[in-house]
Amino acid sequence: MFTWQCAFRIVLLLILSSVGVLHSSLAQEADQVEDPAAWKKDLIGKLAGSQAGFQNWAEGGVNTLAFSSGLDGAAERTSGGWHQKYQSRLAFGLVKQDTSDVRKAEDMIRLQATFQHLGTGSLDKFSPTVALTARSQFAAGFNYEKNPFEETKALPVKVSDFLSPGTFSQAVGMTYQHSEYLSQRLGVGGKQTVVLDEELRELYSLDADQTVRVEFGIEAYTEYQKEIFTNVNVKSTLGLFALFNKPDSPDMFWETQVGMKVNSWLQVNFEWGVLYDEDVSKNVQLKEIFSVGVSYQFL
Repeated sequence: MFTWQCAFRIVLLLILSSVGVLHSSLAQEADQVEDPAAWKKDLIGKLAGSQAGFQNWAEGGVNTLAFSSGLDGAAERTSGGWHQKYQSRLAFGLVKQDTSDVRKAEDMIRLQATFQHLGTGSLDKFSPTVALTARSQFAAGFNYEKNPFEETKALPVKVSDFLSPGTFSQAVGMTYQHSEYLSQRLGVGGKQTVVLDEELRELYSLDADQTVRVEFGIEAYTEYQKEIFTNVNVKSTLGLFALFNKPDSPDMFWETQVGMKVNSWLQVNFEWGVLYDEDVSKNVQLKEIFSVGVSYQFL
């Protein structure tokens, strides 16, 4: 079962990661000069929490304590005819209600790297691109409502853990840059689904002795990022992956984030996620997060 000690280790990891990057940046700042090929960096830490308590409250209510933390980073530069971009999203949250155990809420590891060749003529709009992505979570997740396994298990049932699953993809194709805020990529790629925990493999359509499932197909990726109003930023990404032998039922991951900056440290965030993977569930998976909290821009 999840413990506060485990939560503390994860939050400490997020803090140390941000401090490490900040220290590295400050060490180089004195030597930095204006350079077209210089790295453009962005690192934002977020912390949000809520608490509700009731005693002899006639209208009723549930005592609740919740918090979430996150670290969003990006680094990019153009050099030697290539544009490199690295992005990361780390998030973790916990919630406790009344006498129930501490439960995991948000838990996310998202890493992405793209290498885009910039050219002239037809390659001005259509750029050869190599993309790498990784998705997983920090800690174990549990289903408190039903048992998804074939055999009988007492609730709650463990359904995920670090690299159980972990999803990795590699793609080679062409990127069409519609504008500075909208781009589309199409190519061929590979996808690997990793499940290290043997007991969880049947949930992700792997055999008991199979650690990795390797698939190949067509990948399409669309990214939209723009400040639609003053201090209101929208970022939406849509990824599709269709197997060569199953082109009519592609995997889909669609994620949209809306960040509204109230002042230099207070931010309101909305996030929606839609996931469809036939190997995991025949149903569309949905995620929605709303948070108000403190944010700090390290870089």
